Amino acid sequence: MFRLLPALLALLLAGPASAQTPPAPRFVPAIVFDIGGKLDKGFNEAGLQGAERYKRATGTAYREVELTLESDRQAVLRQLVEDGATLIVSMGFAQVEAVTAAAKAFPNIRFAIIDGVVEAPNVRSFQFKEQEGSFLAGVLAAMSSRTGKIGFIGGVDIPIIRTFACGYAQGARHAVPAIGLLQAMAGTTPAAWLDPARGIELANRQMDDGADVIFAAAGATGFGVLQATAGRHHLAIGVDSNQNHLHPGTILTSMVKRVDVAVHQALRSAADGTWAAGTTVLGLKEGGVGVVIDEYNRALITPPLEAAMKEATDEIVAGRLEVVDYRKTGRCPVE
Repeated sequence: MFRLLPALLALLLAGPASAQTPPAPRFVPAIVFDIGGKLDKGFNEAGLQGAERYKRATGTAYREVELTLESDRQAVLRQLVEDGATLIVSMGFAQVEAVTAAAKAFPNIRFAIIDGVVEAPNVRSFQFKEQEGSFLAGVLAAMSSRTGKIGFIGGVDIPIIRTFACGYAQGARHAVPAIGLLQAMAGTTPAAWLDPARGIELANRQMDDGADVIFAAAGATGFGVLQATAGRHHLAIGVDSNQNHLHPGTILTSMVKRVDVAVHQALRSAADGTWAAGTTVLGLKEGGVGVVIDEYNRALITPPLEAAMKEATDEIVAGRLEVVDYRKTGRCPVE
């Protein structure tokens, strides 16, 4: 008669290893912030807020990279895959080319692109109806102007920035048909996103020409616009994130893109099994864009302004008022 050792007996009772339930695959998310950094007080930072909200809710940490060079985009994605990331969220339309290449090279890895479109079976894309939020900004700007002239300053002269400008112009003329419109772009290269001095220069030029409300959709260059208008006691409109607090009392509102919502959706869906490739478009109806009223600008938004904003919002959401998307037409109906 022989006796089995306890450890051997337990192993035999457990059965073959192949019959045991395999461990669930690890979910390892990562996020790539575009040039400007995660604390840019704008687009990237909104994405950070969404990632942090997911982290707080689930306890799941994420890896992050802040790009400093355009040439690093593809290499960063490849390195994250090699380091074990299973979902990579890339911030900004400038990363479309890199995500396209990475998705093809790593078909078993999931990717998400925020503010751009990549058509691939392992990519989820998020876009926004910037024209709808900008329309509301235009309504508020035109109704707040005392000079009868308002301005727009964009960063790089590309279709998405012209979409902001065109939506803003449509809203302004909807509210005040005779309002004067000025428009300028900071440049044609990525440096145009990162030049506050250029923003100050362009804002002063528009104010000299009579504009007393200026909407800046120009990245860090826009901070110069906000500073210049505050210095001359005029009004500015922030973009992407809520920037009302930067110059309280002189920022009329901020046209926010709920980048945080997109990032949170990308992370949550990949983790809970509801993730699907394709394009998600977020507008006013989906809560993806809008303008902000808070303690920093409450005194500037009078009851007539708020009523006009609400009316326009209701009309757009109901489909009774269509705001032209410059990206689809290549032209703006308002000159």
